[in-house]
Amino acid sequence: MSKIKDKVYQCPLSLSIDLIGGKWKSVILWQLREKVLRFSQLKRRLPGITQKMLTQQLRELESDGLITRTVYPEVPPKVEYKLTQYGKTVLPVLRMMFKWGLNYSDNFDVEVDLSAYKNNGDNL
Repeated sequence: MSKIKDKVYQCPLSLSIDLIGGKWKSVILWQLREKVLRFSQLKRRLPGITQKMLTQQLRELESDGLITRTVYPEVPPKVEYKLTQYGKTVLPVLRMMFKWGLNYSDNFDVEVDLSAYKNNGDNL
């Protein structure tokens, strides 16, 4: 679980980085920007993430109030994740980071493969 409430932050940027930083959290939030997704859908959209890491990151994002987890009483259990209202407030920041990354890739000749977004029907 998240430990942000156990800390005293000297800079709000440090808090922001703890909430959405790291390799996976911002990408998870980005994937949830337009739709509710199940665990398996998120896993497919995040090549390279382990089940354990995805579970941990989702728990922290939920604990921090950025996503909600809904469990449906079915067999097998159906679990869905979506952004909370407050979680949606980070989207403009992530959108700017996305555009900044694209601009960087153009200026410094770094390849970015956007086919996964096109295959998922995502709006960029």
